[in-house]
Amino acid sequence: MARIPSAVVAASGLVGGYGVARWTRKRQLGGAVLAVAGATAAQQWRRQAGDRAAAALTVGYAAAFAGSHPLAKKVGAWPAVFGVAGAVALASWAVADRRG
Repeated sequence: MARIPSAVVAASGLVGGYGVARWTRKRQLGGAVLAVAGATAAQQWRRQAGDRAAAALTVGYAAAFAGSHPLAKKVGAWPAVFGVAGAVALASWAVADRRG
């Protein structure tokens, strides 16, 4: 079975979490999607790049989620979510996926 790159997992968690929350109108359900994808990506980051890199990427993932909220007020919700998801994916690829 092909391994899904951690960059895809992390970006999908941000986009999917927002999409689920918006379309179901249940923020907790979107948060669950965000958390499961974040935990899955963190495991991959730890395995691929070590504990320190995994910790830094996890902080970045959480910061991207938090930062998307004020950014959305300036550029709109979907552009903000896609922007932070792209940034997280790029960081994930550069730190962890590129090595594998």
